[in-house]
Parts: sequence; structure tokens; C-alpha cells
Amino acid sequence: MGYYRTIDGVKYDGELLKAAEDAVAKDGSINMAEAEKLLEEVKDGNNYTDIEKGTMAYIRENFKWDEDADEWFRAAIRKWAANK
Repeated sequence: MGYYRTIDGVKYDGELLKAAEDAVAKDGSINMAEAEKLLEEVKDGNNYTDIEKGTMAYIRENFKWDEDADEWFRAAIRKWAANK
């Protein structure tokens, strides 16, 4: 799989999509530990790129999240991105 994946003409981060797909394959939703892994994947380049932002928006809209994991992720990514 390449670094990017195109869905409906939009380019997304392939590694983030794979991490989300792997997470929901286990039990149907993204839990806290998986949300932490997604955050680490975003932070790997130490820059929250537009493609990563778009990919995370896609993941939030198209994948089921445990409520606590979703709330935690949104707060954690805002806090980290604010310092970039």
C-alpha cells in the first residue's frame, strides 16, 4: 500500500486509514488505546498536515469511535496542533 490513498478523488494518508481500518476490524470501533495509536501516527512527522487533517476528518465521519476515545482524541489533537 502506498503512503497515500485516494477515495472519491480525495487524497488521504494511507497509514492513518490502515490504522483506523485495523482498529475497527477487531471489535467494530476505535477504542482509547487505538485512538492513542492514531494520535502517535499523526504526530510522527511533528507536523499536522492538511492531508492528515482531512484524513482524520474522514476517519471521524466514517468510522465508529467509542465516545471516550473520540472526546480524548479531539482534545489531544487540538492541544498538540495548537503548539505547531
